[in-house]
Amino acid sequence: MDRPRFCASFLHPRFWLLWLGLGLLWLVVQLPYRVLLLLGRGLGALMYRIARSRRHIARRNLELCFPELNDKERERLLRDNFVSTGIAFFEMAMSWWWPQARLQRLARIQGLEHLQQAQAEGQGVILLALHFTTLEIGGALLGQWHTIDGMYREHNNPVFDYVQRRGRERHNKDATAIEREDVRAMLKVLRAGRAIWYAPDQDYGRKQSIFVPWFGIPVATVTATTKFARLGRARVVPYTLERLPDGQGYSLVVHPPLAGFPGESEEADCRRINEWIEDAVRQHPEQYLWAHRRFKTRPAGEPSLYRNVPKKPVTP
Repeated sequence: MDRPRFCASFLHPRFWLLWLGLGLLWLVVQLPYRVLLLLGRGLGALMYRIARSRRHIARRNLELCFPELNDKERERLLRDNFVSTGIAFFEMAMSWWWPQARLQRLARIQGLEHLQQAQAEGQGVILLALHFTTLEIGGALLGQWHTIDGMYREHNNPVFDYVQRRGRERHNKDATAIEREDVRAMLKVLRAGRAIWYAPDQDYGRKQSIFVPWFGIPVATVTATTKFARLGRARVVPYTLERLPDGQGYSLVVHPPLAGFPGESEEADCRRINEWIEDAVRQHPEQYLWAHRRFKTRPAGEPSLYRNVPKKPVTP
């Protein structure tokens, strides 16, 4: 896709309130990092109180995935998760607008040699990402050290879409934003020896998935990772990002490529990926995006696992 360009239509009065909000957010995010963490904690506590539907979804996911915890322990984890989500709001703004040198001071990066080696050998890389709340700032931090292309879904609001894409792509001067459905473009990028960000840990429906265990529960898991790796002749390189305690910044780890991937079958590959994802999530469960209905699609004949979760109100 072409680089985002400013359009005169963005100045239409219907976008003024959004521009005002973005301007205020820009001002706030100039505050010291530790102050932003405090603001994020406050926002997360507020979200816990008012985001009723998302709170119920996250609580249900934690019940399913951590049955060994008692109610009090899960509720504490749930509150910590909303705090992490509140902090992520300001991390998003930091990644869009902070000077790159200021961002770099927060990063501790390990394993960059795995990407550099693949690049030197002209080998494409599927950067296996996860939907942690640190997702946005993780892409910004890694993008300063290595060019990353990304799967992209256009936002409905053109002004927000412009600001978001411009903020993301400033860390990757020659990066490509690829429409999520454009498989041909993705394979072309991989065969050109580039690295592309890809996260397979959400529910994309029955059509693209098979059911394999995650936290002991059959979950719809996309088979695209195997297809992309095989057709794009690419390595699958997992990476994780941890928000460190006490305002110390972030630890980003690029892990060694998955050996022998693709394997003997799509099912075996999906099992392997889910096992890896589960292990990564267990290390920092409070930082994972539990508000997503990960178990929404069920095997034929099985009831919904979110039957008692209130639905979001329909906008008239």
